[in-house]
Amino acid sequence: MNILPRYECRICWQVYDPATGDPVAQIPPGTEFADLPQDWLCPQCDAPKAQFILIDPETGDA
Repeated sequence: MNILPRYECRICWQVYDPATGDPVAQIPPGTEFADLPQDWLCPQCDAPKAQFILIDPETGDA
């Protein structure tokens, strides 16, 4: 099983998980962070993609 990397917003700590996508922006499950539209914003605080950091899949730490 291939686990896709998750990203965390540095502003509000919202996690983007490709397994669930982003229902608010109608991003379907399975959409990798790199494949999100350039104008995608955090569904919680409206931060741009640049404010997200990779979460370590082993430890869960950003």
